[in-house]
Amino acid sequence: MAPPHNRRPGFSRKAQLQIFTGYLLAFTGAFAGLLLLGLSYADPAAFSAIRAGAAEVTSPASRGLTSLRIGAQSGWREVTAYFNAGSKNAALQREAERNRTQLIEARALKQENRELRKLLGLIDREGQPVATGRLISSSASSTRRFAMMDAGARQGVQRGQPVRGQRGLIGRVMETGPNSARILLISDPENVVPVRRARDGTVAFAQGRSDGRMDIRLIDIGINPFKVGDVMVTSGNGGIYPPNVPVAIVERLTSDGAIGKLLANPAGTDFVIVQQMYQPELDETALDNPAPAGPVPAEPTP
Repeated sequence: MAPPHNRRPGFSRKAQLQIFTGYLLAFTGAFAGLLLLGLSYADPAAFSAIRAGAAEVTSPASRGLTSLRIGAQSGWREVTAYFNAGSKNAALQREAERNRTQLIEARALKQENRELRKLLGLIDREGQPVATGRLISSSASSTRRFAMMDAGARQGVQRGQPVRGQRGLIGRVMETGPNSARILLISDPENVVPVRRARDGTVAFAQGRSDGRMDIRLIDIGINPFKVGDVMVTSGNGGIYPPNVPVAIVERLTSDGAIGKLLANPAGTDFVIVQQMYQPELDETALDNPAPAGPVPAEPTP
């Protein structure tokens, strides 16, 4: 039979001693608490000194417990971070990809603004263009070189008008629709552009090679005056293309001229302007007022 829980200690000295010790500690603690409470009301300065001394005595233990708590929290954070590293890494990668995309878009907008500013400067120098637009497509596999722009007859674009970008000549309009136009690029073999060397006016004509380059051939066959790095611009001969528009830069010499690289690469050009066809001015004064035909002076007689 199990003994009852509230049995008396009887004659066991050990049990009696334990009970007496418990009562003594409880009475001592209560008495000390009442003493400190009374001291805090009667003499706050003395109580502050006692409290400071108790804090000094218990500070090493407090520091140890604080270090243990901080270490436990740090260790828990490291363990949590280890298990959450995969998800955090994936989130950081997604954020980096978003930032990369935004950076690319910002750079594209910056380049677009730069090109638009160049076109505005070009318009200011050469007058109001017929229309402005964007190159929206181009031939990629054919030997012919055409491009489409998003401006057409409704914007005033007509067949034969020259098209240029901020870097130089692009081509001329071949066909027009209501809101689009087909452009024959200067890199097309069927497109022949009268050109001249910028620094001295040496006349030649340039013909596309379908590879982003042009054959530059001299009109007067003889000693080849071209040098690598010469810049070729339109001469204005024959009309259509206005003079002094950059076309190509000499890259390699040939027996009858040179091979030039396009200055305005259509693949790297977004915005273009359409200009009026160039019509060289005629010397109307010379045509309307020819030199009068006077009498032929008689030859002196010997």
